[in-house]
Amino acid sequence: MIVALFALMYFLMIRPQRKQQQKRREQLSKIKAGDQVVTIGRLHGVVDEINEAEKTVTLDCDGIYLVFDLSAIAQVKQPAIAPTATTANDTANAKPSEAPASDAADENQPASTQGSDAADQKNDNK
Repeated sequence: MIVALFALMYFLMIRPQRKQQQKRREQLSKIKAGDQVVTIGRLHGVVDEINEAEKTVTLDCDGIYLVFDLSAIAQVKQPAIAPTATTANDTANAKPSEAPASDAADENQPASTQGSDAADQKNDNK
């Protein structure tokens, strides 16, 4: 009876916890520069540098670099994606309907900022 109780406790409590610990160890060992992570304090950032000797990680949080223990990483939100090289064929095959990013940003500006130069000239003349 007691042996059955210990077996039940092992399969319901100890085994799942070990699997979870193993998964976390694997996740932390696969972290590399460029990964988007969340700390245990819910701070979101991008991994800039990993120091395996001291077991620390440096996060870039909107230009502010912070150093955390590796164990402070709660989850990896998005692994870094290797940048792909664009070739001349990629740019030549682009659809003509696709606007460059700079033109798209100008179209999304509110109307009040698009004509601000004309408004400034009127105010200068008064």
